[in-house]
Amino acid sequence: MRIAVAFAPNDVAPADVAGRAVAVVDVLRATTTICAALHHGARAVIAAAEIDEAARIAQAIDRREVVLCGERGGRAIPGFALGNSPREMTPAVVDRKTLVMTTTNGTRALLATAGAREVIVAAGVNLTLASARLAEHLAAGHEVLVLCAGRERAFALDDAYIAGRLLVTALQGSRSRKGMNDAAIATLDLVRRYGERIDRPLKLSEAGRSLQALGFGDDLLAAAATDAHPVLPFYHDRRVTLAAAAEVG
Repeated sequence: MRIAVAFAPNDVAPADVAGRAVAVVDVLRATTTICAALHHGARAVIAAAEIDEAARIAQAIDRREVVLCGERGGRAIPGFALGNSPREMTPAVVDRKTLVMTTTNGTRALLATAGAREVIVAAGVNLTLASARLAEHLAAGHEVLVLCAGRERAFALDDAYIAGRLLVTALQGSRSRKGMNDAAIATLDLVRRYGERIDRPLKLSEAGRSLQALGFGDDLLAAAATDAHPVLPFYHDRRVTLAAAAEVG
């Protein structure tokens, strides 16, 4: 398949990732938060799968330069400086800092991309730039995979909708479905259903309802702000940075 979507990291094998341009989506909230952090001056975000691993990584970095952040079950991790809210990623807190992040779903999705041609971090807040990068890969004849973080290793409406928005924009008006897997086609149908109002599927999703119940309703508004953080983060060797990527061709 030239264009594929996976609804959760456990839906892909290493062969499904190898050589492809991959966009990782965890709109509620890891990829949104990463974009906010880098837009506000963070040097890098290091992904960790587990809490103790994140703590070990942070210990190896100068305390003046590192910030531990993340969540489990939507809540901030005890002992960590920050949770997983994009609203926490202010310049005063993250400028010139290296963030070490572990989240329930998003960081695991990033770690599942070993062997990819390129990995970008995508969300609603950087939708235009992320879509444009995917369009460049498609124009160069590369295979593209949008990897959704999902929710508890399963389909998540919020991520699937953003995957569809990325593809709609990257396809630049083409209505052809040739070369797409079924999941990719399904995400395009979600975009037809919900239109361009990102807030609708985010609020309806299980993740969105859970965050609202936890008191993070404002995070949904932040995640629904299209192109609010116009950055293009690249993930490589466990680090997300804004360093220039290699030419696509």
